[in-house]
Amino acid sequence: MADSPVADAKVVDIDAAPRFLVVGPSWVGDMVMAQSLFITLKRRHPGATIGVLAPGWSLPILERMPEVDEAIALDVKHGEFGWKTRREVARSLKGRFDHAIVLPRSLKAALVPFLAGIPRRTGFTGEQRYVLLNDRRRLDKTVLDQTVKRFVALGLDARVAASGDFETPHPRLRVDTARQPALRGELALGERPAIGMMPGAEYGPAKQWPLDYFRELAESLIARGYAVWVLGGPKDAEAGGVITQGLDHAHDLCGKTRLADAVDLLAACQQVVTNDSGLMHVAAAVGTRIQALYGSSSPAYTPPLTDNADIHYLALSCSPCFERTCPLGHRNCLKQMSPESVLMKLHT
Repeated sequence: MADSPVADAKVVDIDAAPRFLVVGPSWVGDMVMAQSLFITLKRRHPGATIGVLAPGWSLPILERMPEVDEAIALDVKHGEFGWKTRREVARSLKGRFDHAIVLPRSLKAALVPFLAGIPRRTGFTGEQRYVLLNDRRRLDKTVLDQTVKRFVALGLDARVAASGDFETPHPRLRVDTARQPALRGELALGERPAIGMMPGAEYGPAKQWPLDYFRELAESLIARGYAVWVLGGPKDAEAGGVITQGLDHAHDLCGKTRLADAVDLLAACQQVVTNDSGLMHVAAAVGTRIQALYGSSSPAYTPPLTDNADIHYLALSCSPCFERTCPLGHRNCLKQMSPESVLMKLHT
């Protein structure tokens, strides 16, 4: 149930083509899942406009979401308060929005809508944000048991949101099909049908399938006539090298493509094999079949939002632990997941 609004709450006619500002999350996968909220807002409020305040790196993803009318960069370094930057951005937003929805649960995330004087400011209670938010919602994690549900709930009436009984539409990113052949040429990817691999997981090694398993699987796929494209950021370059070194038709693209290019490349793959990562959610949002590998995290909490996925999860007694590194030191939740079992699913 919602907390009582504070004194500065104003009545806004949200049915009269409202102007929403959504304060977006700071992770690739979460930003993709936020599209479910944008779709919900557009369905409930035809004619509404949606602006998204988000880190600058995420703008290429937001540009692929037809529901987003404006993407506004908030470039504050990780861990930095960035008071001056937040104040300047807030000043530029004054009078432009009726309703702010704050997805992150930090105090910092709620500052810009408050400083911009946006009349209605919705978010979950947390980090002493009582003044900054005037439409506060209590988060019941047993009802809103998925990240995507929590995002969508903030765009709904408080009673409906608290029930957990509502639709969470699947994200769907636009694909630049005209760009795909050019990318094949620029990156010398050849013409073989491709299987994508995403060995990274920004959260930590407890979510990462062993690299030698990825390589063994790559060898098997190449022998069956596929190319293997390994995708990720600059931090994944070492992993990409381990998987592809010395293998014909294996391409290490980690850190060599822009985020927008990764969207189009993932859409061009026949299937992808991926840890629970941001790029997994991108692949889901472009409709590519997914082989999703879960270890320390749970497919119940952050599933790929698609009907075209195979979930690989052993559900050992010690998982999910949601830790960055395995607290028991063995990572059996991933090491006992064999390349053969994934290969079998790839061909069913």
